[in-house]
Amino acid sequence: MGVDITVLIADWSWLERVPPRERLPRLRDAWYDDGTGLWDHDAPSVEGDWEWPQGDCGAFFAVYEFRGTLGSFKPHFWAGQRWESLRGHVDPQMWGDLDALMSRLFWNGLDDEAEPPHTGHDFFGDDPRTAYGLLAAQAPDGVRELAATWERLVPQLKGLRGDFTKYVATPDGWIPDFEAFASLLEDWGQVLAEATARGWGLVGLTE
Repeated sequence: MGVDITVLIADWSWLERVPPRERLPRLRDAWYDDGTGLWDHDAPSVEGDWEWPQGDCGAFFAVYEFRGTLGSFKPHFWAGQRWESLRGHVDPQMWGDLDALMSRLFWNGLDDEAEPPHTGHDFFGDDPRTAYGLLAAQAPDGVRELAATWERLVPQLKGLRGDFTKYVATPDGWIPDFEAFASLLEDWGQVLAEATARGWGLVGLTE
C-alpha cells in the first residue's frame, strides 16, 4: 500500500457555500495554494502539531502533522491490523468504542479490505472526478460524537499495554509496540479535539 494521507480540519459552513461536487476541489485548491505558506520547504513543520495556513483561505482550514508517520497511510492501516488481532483479548466495552472511533477515521473493520474507508460522500458528492482521494470525512456532528468516544477511551487506553505487548507487538514494521499504537490514537484525539472546539469537520485526503 503506497497510499499517503493528509488530515485536515475545515469550516463546513465555508465548504457549504458551493455545491457538493465543488467542495473537495475547493478544499484542495485552498490547501495547494502557494499563498498558504504550507509549501515553503524552508518553513519547519513540527510533528504532533498543527500547520495553520496563511492567505485568503487561511481562516477556514488547518493541517495536522502526525507523529512518526512521514505522511504515509501505512501506520494507520497497521494500527487497524493490530487492533483486529488485539480486540478479542480486551473488555467488550472497548470493542464498541474503539471500533467506532477507528472505523470512522481510518480502519475498515473486520472485512479484510486493504484500502482505507471512504466516508462523507453525501457531503462531497459521489462524482469520482471531483471526490477522488477522499479517505475519510466527518461532519461537525460526527466529529463531536467521536471526540466524546475518544474521551471515554483515554483513561482506559493504558490498560491495553499488557495485552498489546503479549499478543500483537512485533520487533519491526509500522506500529511495532503499544507506544506507537497509543501515539497514533492520541494524534487523532488531538484532531478531534481541535475540530470540536471550532465546530469544524475533518477530512483525510490522499494526493
